[in-house]
Amino acid sequence: MTASPTPTVFVVDDYAPVRRSISRLLRAAGFAVVAFASAEEFLAQYDPQTMGCLVLDVAMPTLNGLELQHILAKTGSVLPIIFLTGTSDISKSVQAMKHGASDFLTKPVNDEDLLAAVRAAIEKNRALRREQAELSEIRARLATLTPREREVLECVVAGKLNKQIAGDLGTVEQTVKVHRAHVMQKMRVQSVAELVRLTQRCGISAS
Repeated sequence: MTASPTPTVFVVDDYAPVRRSISRLLRAAGFAVVAFASAEEFLAQYDPQTMGCLVLDVAMPTLNGLELQHILAKTGSVLPIIFLTGTSDISKSVQAMKHGASDFLTKPVNDEDLLAAVRAAIEKNRALRREQAELSEIRARLATLTPREREVLECVVAGKLNKQIAGDLGTVEQTVKVHRAHVMQKMRVQSVAELVRLTQRCGISAS
């Protein structure tokens, strides 16, 4: 399986009739679908670069849905999961939602409910991937800073004036101005407010 720009709905259910029925419904609605009979089969073929969502049965032999959710979470996966269960199991639903499940539906699943859940999950995945790409870009810009420029950046976002920064770093104000200009250029920002917003997204706070 290779990464595709088209969202893919992964269906994992050990019961073939359900797997076929859900796949048929999703394909009829225009979704690309790849179905698996087990969590292990899914893990062996899943490409994390593929955008989409996962429609996952809770109760499966060997590796159940909640265990697969845990495995994916440990890898840093942002693939939204829509859980399916044959019984209205409140405890499992709460557990799944606490760990970031996109939705939790009971079988037999209402067609419109499933389609709505899939559309919402794909939009969620698209937003998460966009956020990841933006954070990667910000971190790449941060990586271009020299150690001294990084120190100046942290002072700037903390709201310190050039004179204060010079005193803290044991240098002169003119040198701080040069470093500050380099920071703004490398981070591709026009204002301190914009710099603060970018760095906060990477965990650098104005303290």
